Amino acid sequence: MQELKFNPNIYDTIRRNIKKYRKQNKITSAELAEMVDLSHDFIRQIESEKTAYNFSVDTFYKISVALDVKLDDLIQE
Repeated sequence: MQELKFNPNIYDTIRRNIKKYRKQNKITSAELAEMVDLSHDFIRQIESEKTAYNFSVDTFYKISVALDVKLDDLIQE
């Protein structure tokens, strides 16, 4: 059986990708927050590497839809 490899820094990877795709789409964090019905502060916390903040699958999904990217794209290292 093949040994599974898990990314121990998956939240950091997702954070970086959310920020990357948000900037590529020329969307501010405030605009993204409005699109997914979350607070601007919450989006900033999600993107911050200083905050070890976990977020739900629902939030993860909504952000991917708003950024028009696949969930897979957000978890790619």
